[in-house]
Formats: sequence, structure tokens, C-alpha cells
Amino acid sequence: MDYAPEVIAARLLDVMEKDVLPLTHQGVNSGAKVFGAAILKKSDLSLVIAGTNNEIENPLWHGEVHTLKQFYERPGEKNTKDLIFFSTHEPCTMCMSAITWAGFDNYYYFYSHEDSRDAFAIPHDLKIMKELYGLDAGGYHRQNAFWKSFYLGDLVAASPEARRAALQDQTARIKTEYDRLSNVYQSSKSANAIPLN
Repeated sequence: MDYAPEVIAARLLDVMEKDVLPLTHQGVNSGAKVFGAAILKKSDLSLVIAGTNNEIENPLWHGEVHTLKQFYERPGEKNTKDLIFFSTHEPCTMCMSAITWAGFDNYYYFYSHEDSRDAFAIPHDLKIMKELYGLDAGGYHRQNAFWKSFYLGDLVAASPEARRAALQDQTARIKTEYDRLSNVYQSSKSANAIPLN
């Protein structure tokens, strides 16, 4: 089902602010990074599950992979073609692969790889892409045989002017909170044992 840019943008911003962000608060307070994810139904944009990074337990439990783990531990239908995958930050190569192997035909993200490097001082996604695959920032195919990816900022920008200001205000509010959480993580990360902290 296709949604107008302002509809999907508004819903994903709400999920990020009201469902993912509270979990991310808990994760950061435990020493984990700020990355989170959510899965929604395409049919009505209802939330299926929200999650956050849990690298304190396992360095593979990035926000996306840990959310997928929890999703598959739940009972019920798992037809990922009927679902939307949302990531707070553009997924790393491991998480992109996990989304692909799970059969999703889409993912949406709020922050870019460059944001992770520049605004969050977490450059590992781009370093791994460069060192392992020879890819520069943006070097992977955002639309391919498996999925299409969408940057939430583009959807906000494509929204009608009457809705855009409210979406931009919500975006700014979310960014302010993530900046705060990033500062908490950066000031405490020396105390954790995450390999690439």
C-alpha cells in the first residue's frame, strides 16, 4: 500500500519519538549505543514491535538485528513483505544484510551514515563499508532486487507545505533528544566492553 510522503513521515516520526526513543533511553542508560528500530504493518501503519541497541549483551545486537531477534521470538505471522522496517540510523552492512535475509522489501531511516559519523562520533559503518567492500559513503544501491530504502528527511521535504512545518518541528525535537543521548553514551562508553564503541 502506497502512502503519501507526509503520512508515512508523520507515522514514522511518531513511532521514533513515542516507541523507540523511550527504549533507547533505557539502552543508553545501560551503556548501549543510540540506534533503534521498529517494524510496522503496511496495511494500517500499526506498530508490530519497537527495539533498541543491546550491544551490552551481545555486540551483534545492533538496534535492527536485536529488533529482528525479538520479532522472530514472538508468536504470529512473519510475512515480512507485509511489513515496513524502520531504522533510526541508516543500517550498517550487517543490519542491511539481516533486513535482506529476513525478506523485507523496504526500509526507512532517519539518520544517515554520515550523521552517525559526524553527529554521533560513531564512524564504524562507513569505515567497514570502505575497508571490507571498497564503498564510499552512499556507495551501496539504495534500490536493488531485494528492497528499496527511503531517507525520512526526503519524505519530510516532499510533504505538502501545510504539513511540512509540523514534521520539521518534530524532527528537530527528536534530534535534540538524540543529541542529548549521544552525549550520555559518549561520556560513558569507556566503561563498556563493546568492541567498536
